[in-house]
Amino acid sequence: MKEELNVSINEIFHSIQGEAKNSGKPTVFIRTAGCPFRCTYCDTEYAFTEGKQVKISEIISKVKSYDSNYVTVTGGEPLAQTNIKVLLTTLLENLFKVSLETSGLVDICDVPQGVEIVMDIKTPSSKENHKNIKSNLSLIKNNDVLKFVIGNKSDYEWSKKYIIENNLTLFKNIYFSPVHENLELSEIADWILRDRLNVTLQLQLHKYIWGNERGR
Repeated sequence: MKEELNVSINEIFHSIQGEAKNSGKPTVFIRTAGCPFRCTYCDTEYAFTEGKQVKISEIISKVKSYDSNYVTVTGGEPLAQTNIKVLLTTLLENLFKVSLETSGLVDICDVPQGVEIVMDIKTPSSKENHKNIKSNLSLIKNNDVLKFVIGNKSDYEWSKKYIIENNLTLFKNIYFSPVHENLELSEIADWILRDRLNVTLQLQLHKYIWGNERGR
Protein backbone atom coordinates (compact mmCIF):
# COMPACT_ATOMS: atom_id res chain seq x y z
CA MET A 1 0.00 0.00 0.00
CA LYS A 2 1.35 3.43 -1.02
CA GLU A 3 2.36 5.57 1.94
CA GLU A 4 0.18 8.64 2.31
CA LEU A 5 1.83 12.03 2.01
CA ASN A 6 1.97 14.53 4.86
CA VAL A 7 2.14 18.30 5.10
CA SER A 8 3.49 20.20 8.09
CA ILE A 9 0.50 22.08 9.51
CA ASN A 10 0.42 24.82 12.13
CA GLU A 11 -3.37 25.19 12.34
CA ILE A 12 -6.64 24.74 10.47
CA PHE A 13 -9.48 27.08 11.35
CA HIS A 14 -12.73 28.61 10.09
CA SER A 15 -12.89 32.39 9.91
CA ILE A 16 -13.86 35.40 7.83
CA GLN A 17 -11.50 36.09 4.95
CA GLY A 18 -9.97 39.45 5.75
CA GLU A 19 -8.01 40.14 2.58
CA ALA A 20 -8.09 40.36 -1.23
CA LYS A 21 -11.02 39.52 -3.52
CA ASN A 22 -12.90 37.22 -1.16
CA SER A 23 -12.79 39.56 1.83
CA GLY A 24 -15.79 39.00 4.08
CA LYS A 25 -16.47 35.42 2.96
CA PRO A 26 -16.46 32.53 5.47
CA THR A 27 -13.28 30.62 4.67
CA VAL A 28 -11.32 27.65 5.96
CA PHE A 29 -7.67 28.52 6.51
CA ILE A 30 -4.92 25.91 6.30
CA ARG A 31 -1.81 27.43 7.85
CA THR A 32 1.34 25.51 7.04
CA ALA A 33 4.32 25.53 9.38
CA GLY A 34 7.76 26.86 8.59
CA CYS A 35 9.14 29.77 6.59
CA PRO A 36 12.66 30.44 5.26
CA PHE A 37 12.13 34.22 5.38
CA ARG A 38 11.95 36.74 8.21
CA CYS A 39 9.87 39.74 7.18
CA THR A 40 9.94 42.43 9.84
CA TYR A 41 6.16 42.93 9.79
CA CYS A 42 5.25 39.24 9.96
CA ASP A 43 2.21 38.67 12.19
CA THR A 44 2.37 34.86 12.29
CA GLU A 45 5.84 34.19 13.63
CA TYR A 46 4.47 31.35 15.74
CA ALA A 47 4.07 29.37 12.50
CA PHE A 48 7.85 29.32 12.00
CA THR A 49 8.39 26.57 14.55
CA GLU A 50 4.99 25.28 15.70
CA GLY A 51 3.66 22.51 13.50
CA LYS A 52 3.12 18.82 13.03
CA GLN A 53 2.97 16.43 10.11
CA VAL A 54 -0.64 15.76 9.08
CA LYS A 55 -1.85 13.32 6.42
CA ILE A 56 -3.45 15.02 3.44
CA SER A 57 -6.60 12.91 3.84
CA GLU A 58 -6.94 14.16 7.43
CA ILE A 59 -6.52 17.75 6.26
CA ILE A 60 -9.29 17.29 3.69
CA SER A 61 -11.60 15.74 6.30
CA LYS A 62 -11.00 18.64 8.67
CA VAL A 63 -11.69 21.18 5.93
CA LYS A 64 -14.91 19.40 4.93
CA SER A 65 -16.16 19.49 8.52
CA TYR A 66 -16.59 23.29 8.28
CA ASP A 67 -18.92 23.06 5.27
CA SER A 68 -17.34 26.02 3.46
CA ASN A 69 -16.62 26.32 -0.27
CA TYR A 70 -13.66 28.64 0.21
CA VAL A 71 -10.23 27.46 1.34
CA THR A 72 -7.11 29.56 1.77
CA VAL A 73 -3.71 27.91 2.14
CA THR A 74 -1.38 30.26 3.98
CA GLY A 75 1.67 30.18 6.21
CA GLY A 76 4.44 30.50 7.06
CA GLU A 77 5.36 30.03 3.44
CA PRO A 78 3.25 27.23 1.95
CA LEU A 79 5.49 26.77 -1.10
CA ALA A 80 8.34 25.79 1.20
CA GLN A 81 6.41 22.56 1.85
CA THR A 82 7.51 19.51 -0.13
CA ASN A 83 4.01 18.13 -0.71
CA ILE A 84 2.08 21.38 -1.06
CA LYS A 85 1.27 20.82 -4.75
CA VAL A 86 -0.38 17.52 -3.86
CA LEU A 87 -2.47 19.20 -1.16
CA LEU A 88 -3.55 22.01 -3.51
CA THR A 89 -4.45 19.52 -6.24
CA THR A 90 -6.44 17.39 -3.80
CA LEU A 91 -8.38 20.43 -2.59
CA LEU A 92 -9.27 21.28 -6.19
CA GLU A 93 -10.33 17.69 -6.86
CA ASN A 94 -12.71 18.02 -3.92
CA LEU A 95 -14.26 21.07 -5.65
CA PHE A 96 -13.10 23.70 -3.17
CA LYS A 97 -12.40 27.24 -4.35
CA VAL A 98 -8.75 27.48 -3.39
CA SER A 99 -6.51 30.49 -2.87
CA LEU A 100 -2.84 30.39 -1.97
CA GLU A 101 -1.16 33.14 0.03
CA THR A 102 2.52 33.15 -0.86
CA SER A 103 5.41 35.57 -0.93
CA GLY A 104 7.01 36.74 -4.14
CA LEU A 105 10.17 35.05 -2.91
CA VAL A 106 9.42 31.50 -4.09
CA ASP A 107 8.93 30.23 -7.65
CA ILE A 108 5.19 29.77 -8.36
CA CYS A 109 5.60 27.76 -11.59
CA ASP A 110 4.30 24.52 -10.03
CA VAL A 111 1.12 25.96 -8.50
CA PRO A 112 -1.89 24.19 -10.08
CA GLN A 113 -3.75 26.41 -12.56
CA GLY A 114 -7.05 26.20 -10.68
CA VAL A 115 -5.57 27.86 -7.59
CA GLU A 116 -5.97 31.62 -7.15
CA ILE A 117 -2.59 33.02 -6.15
CA VAL A 118 -2.33 35.93 -3.72
CA MET A 119 1.31 36.91 -4.06
CA ASP A 120 2.94 39.30 -1.60
CA ILE A 121 5.51 41.52 -3.32
CA LYS A 122 7.93 42.33 -0.52
CA THR A 123 8.46 46.03 0.14
CA PRO A 124 11.65 47.57 1.61
CA SER A 125 10.41 47.67 5.21
CA SER A 126 10.13 43.86 5.13
CA LYS A 127 13.95 43.68 4.74
CA GLU A 128 13.34 40.85 2.23
CA ASN A 129 12.51 42.85 -0.92
CA HIS A 130 15.88 42.04 -2.52
CA LYS A 131 14.66 38.43 -2.80
CA ASN A 132 11.56 39.15 -4.90
CA ILE A 133 11.48 36.86 -7.96
CA LYS A 134 10.42 39.08 -10.86
CA SER A 135 9.95 36.14 -13.21
CA ASN A 136 6.92 35.20 -11.07
CA LEU A 137 5.11 38.20 -12.56
CA SER A 138 4.99 36.49 -15.96
CA LEU A 139 3.17 33.53 -14.35
CA ILE A 140 0.44 35.55 -12.65
CA LYS A 141 -3.03 34.88 -14.10
CA ASN A 142 -5.72 37.51 -14.65
CA ASN A 143 -7.68 36.29 -11.61
CA ASP A 144 -4.65 36.25 -9.30
CA VAL A 145 -3.77 38.99 -6.81
CA LEU A 146 -0.63 41.03 -6.18
CA LYS A 147 -0.36 42.42 -2.67
CA PHE A 148 1.99 45.13 -1.41
CA VAL A 149 2.28 45.47 2.37
CA ILE A 150 2.84 49.16 3.04
CA GLY A 151 4.63 50.07 6.26
CA ASN A 152 5.46 53.71 5.52
CA LYS A 153 5.61 56.36 2.80
CA SER A 154 8.85 54.91 1.42
CA ASP A 155 7.14 51.54 0.89
CA TYR A 156 4.31 53.31 -0.89
CA GLU A 157 6.63 55.18 -3.26
CA TRP A 158 8.68 52.02 -3.88
CA SER A 159 5.50 50.05 -4.69
CA LYS A 160 4.26 52.73 -7.06
CA LYS A 161 7.59 52.65 -8.91
CA TYR A 162 7.60 48.83 -8.96
CA ILE A 163 4.16 48.77 -10.61
CA ILE A 164 5.27 51.17 -13.34
CA GLU A 165 8.64 49.53 -13.98
CA ASN A 166 7.06 46.09 -14.32
CA ASN A 167 4.20 47.17 -16.59
CA LEU A 168 1.52 46.39 -14.01
CA THR A 169 -0.48 49.62 -14.27
CA LEU A 170 -3.35 47.86 -16.07
CA PHE A 171 -3.40 44.76 -13.86
CA LYS A 172 -6.75 44.92 -12.08
CA ASN A 173 -6.01 42.97 -8.88
CA ILE A 174 -3.35 44.98 -7.05
CA TYR A 175 -3.94 45.50 -3.33
CA PHE A 176 -2.13 47.91 -1.04
CA SER A 177 -2.31 46.57 2.52
CA PRO A 178 -1.10 48.97 5.23
CA VAL A 179 0.64 47.36 8.19
CA HIS A 180 -2.08 47.19 10.83
CA GLU A 181 -1.99 50.28 13.08
CA ASN A 182 1.25 51.56 11.47
CA LEU A 183 -0.35 53.99 9.02
CA GLU A 184 -3.35 56.25 9.24
CA LEU A 185 -5.86 54.85 6.75
CA SER A 186 -6.84 58.34 5.61
CA GLU A 187 -3.19 59.02 4.82
CA ILE A 188 -2.61 56.09 2.49
CA ALA A 189 -6.07 56.61 0.98
CA ASP A 190 -5.10 60.20 0.15
CA TRP A 191 -1.84 59.03 -1.47
CA ILE A 192 -3.70 56.56 -3.68
CA LEU A 193 -6.29 59.14 -4.73
CA ARG A 194 -3.68 61.83 -5.35
CA ASP A 195 -1.63 59.55 -7.60
CA ARG A 196 -4.68 58.06 -9.38
CA LEU A 197 -3.36 54.56 -8.74
CA ASN A 198 -5.21 51.57 -10.13
CA VAL A 199 -5.02 49.70 -6.83
CA THR A 200 -7.40 48.58 -4.08
CA LEU A 201 -6.84 49.73 -0.50
CA GLN A 202 -7.05 46.57 1.59
CA LEU A 203 -7.81 46.48 5.29
CA GLN A 204 -7.17 43.30 7.22
CA LEU A 205 -10.84 42.85 8.10
CA HIS A 206 -10.25 40.01 10.55
CA LYS A 207 -8.04 42.26 12.69
CA TYR A 208 -10.78 44.86 12.96
CA ILE A 209 -13.14 42.12 14.13
CA TRP A 210 -10.89 40.14 16.49
CA GLY A 211 -7.64 42.08 16.78
CA ASN A 212 -4.55 39.87 16.60
CA GLU A 213 -6.30 36.88 18.13
CA ARG A 214 -4.69 33.66 16.95
CA GLY A 215 -6.76 31.33 14.79
CA ARG A 216 -8.73 34.27 13.37
